[in-house]
Amino acid sequence: VQLGPVLVFGLLGGTIADRLDRRKLLIYSELILVFATLLLALNSLASAPNVIVIFILVFIMQSANAYHRPAMEAMSQKMVDVSDYAAIGALGSLRYSFGAIAGPALGGFILSQHGIAVAYFFDLLTFLIAMVSVYLISESYRAENLGAAKSLQSDIREGLSFAKNNQTLMGTYIVDIVAMTFAFPLALFPALAPQWGDEKILGWLYSGMAIGSLIVTLFSGRASKVLARGKMVAMAAGVWGVAIVGFGYSHSFKWALFFLICAGGADMISGLYRGIIWNETIPNKMRGRLAGIEMISYMSGPLLGNFRAGSLAAWKGLEFSIVSGGFICVAAVFICSAMLPGFWKYRP
Repeated sequence: VQLGPVLVFGLLGGTIADRLDRRKLLIYSELILVFATLLLALNSLASAPNVIVIFILVFIMQSANAYHRPAMEAMSQKMVDVSDYAAIGALGSLRYSFGAIAGPALGGFILSQHGIAVAYFFDLLTFLIAMVSVYLISESYRAENLGAAKSLQSDIREGLSFAKNNQTLMGTYIVDIVAMTFAFPLALFPALAPQWGDEKILGWLYSGMAIGSLIVTLFSGRASKVLARGKMVAMAAGVWGVAIVGFGYSHSFKWALFFLICAGGADMISGLYRGIIWNETIPNKMRGRLAGIEMISYMSGPLLGNFRAGSLAAWKGLEFSIVSGGFICVAAVFICSAMLPGFWKYRP
């Protein structure tokens, strides 16, 4: 339900973001999210909430995100100077890390104290605040005119061709996909937690990577000083794989949490430099389309990774599933870097 809309609408949403007023597209997307969240809240108040309705609304919300994210990425690129790309990447990382830690905690508190309907209405309020914030942006940040004669299909093909012929971009996509597909252990946390304790341990496992991401973000101010951007993406992805191997071999909770924190920090470093590379190498008139491809790459990996981890764990066991994935990740990152020298050697 989450991946389907991204695969279907990701490239289309990015192309629309390159054709229309990005600010208005963001407002329309936020409006859809507001109404969908309202319907989720109303459904939760029913005596027998409809599960099918939940799935439909999640599909609609994820479809809106397929238009929202490319428009936001493309607009952000125009809102700051090139010298500030690393800074906005760090701020984006801080927003993500803080949300990943505070969001579940706040959601759990509201659920336990006030119930699910209040949690949905609180979420509705946040979408309204976001929509008003976008509305208050004075400029439109419209992309360069692509030409009325061009079709959506030709624009999509142009975006795919640009990515395919750019080794640096392909490296960022492939490294992210292989790292997440082969070394993403999130689906195994509920099975791992009982050997170390109760539900509190599970909560710490889910928070471990976000803690590592937040720590790295707090010290990311000098990211712009490192010019070997491609190497940083690849090496951080390799460290992610090594940390997952360490996590798989951990037989105590403290070591498991330590390696998860290391993995989260490495993933944030990789993501930070991927974002800088994207803004430095993609012309703004194509930023929406390429943001659609980016969204497909970073959303596909974790979902495929959860499927791989769970399937392999059921066949060969938890430790084998985690450790083998980490080793494969390291090997795949090495092969990718060797086959795409333009990515490995990239410097602005």
